[in-house]
Amino acid sequence: MAAPLRVGLIGAGWVTQHHLKGWRQLGDAAHVAAIADPSLERARERADAFGIPAVFDSAAAMLAVGGLDAVDIAAPRAVHADLARLVADHGLPILCQKPLAPTLAEAERLVADIGDRVRLMVHENWRFRPYYREAARWLRDGRIGKVEAAALTLVTSGTVPDAEGRYPALDRQPFMASEKRMLVAEVLIHHLDTLRMLLGPLKVEAAALTRTCPALLGEDGAVIHLSTAEGRGVSVFATFAAHGAPAQARDQLLVVGSDGAIRLDGSDLSLSGREAQAIAYDPDAAYAGSYAATIAHFVACLRDGAPFETSPADNLETLRLVEDCYRLSGFEHQSRSAA
Repeated sequence: MAAPLRVGLIGAGWVTQHHLKGWRQLGDAAHVAAIADPSLERARERADAFGIPAVFDSAAAMLAVGGLDAVDIAAPRAVHADLARLVADHGLPILCQKPLAPTLAEAERLVADIGDRVRLMVHENWRFRPYYREAARWLRDGRIGKVEAAALTLVTSGTVPDAEGRYPALDRQPFMASEKRMLVAEVLIHHLDTLRMLLGPLKVEAAALTRTCPALLGEDGAVIHLSTAEGRGVSVFATFAAHGAPAQARDQLLVVGSDGAIRLDGSDLSLSGREAQAIAYDPDAAYAGSYAATIAHFVACLRDGAPFETSPADNLETLRLVEDCYRLSGFEHQSRSAA
């Protein structure tokens, strides 16, 4: 048996608990041997909770010690590119949280800089959720015929103030408040990537982005119209500012085909038409499993040399959609003018 992969984790923020649970599920195939974060207190909390033997206050210090086989970057997106370059200079494979960089141009420069020096995979876990994997299999098998249209909806009250004047989405992830690109770049990037996985290449035809929450710098509403390579329409409607909606987001997806339809409501997936099938997934298990499946894919591809599904080139295609949403909506220009 191959020796366990020794992994260094960069970051100790909220999302890293899910990364670490995913690594732990691999058992003897890999283990997190070190963690680095500017906040030693947070890094030590993660280390104590997950049995990580080495703690550092910087990625540079962790990499200087050596003894690692791969690095998982789960730090804020603003520092992804700098950290990826640093790890590449040490010759280690990289699993980097989405996106590779805050903008398409920065990501393109990063991909060019790293080139073929090390293997790089983007941690885009949404498409690894089990209900989306099953929907993709149904589409590949032609179980709804030719895709005619699709619509994805994401509606929450995350940026509606509660009785105490607090915003649920910002309580959960405070960093969102200071992001000039919020809903599309931080949240809908997952959905755009998953739609690409399901439907193939997409083009943004039009986009309207809005901000209703005074605590945000970026947008909390989006209406996006896309088209497939065959010219079929795909719509995305998302808002974090819907009064009366749950604070926690639930994906709703409808894919209409010539011979049937696929529906997703939260974690309940169904197939109708010539064939009928319904699967109810446990939402918590599906969420946690998406991290574990992403990480398992990274390790398996390192072991056998297979290409990463969420390669840098693939992530650039998703980032092009994100960039087009901001460009076509004029949201950032409007925001600057208002300021």
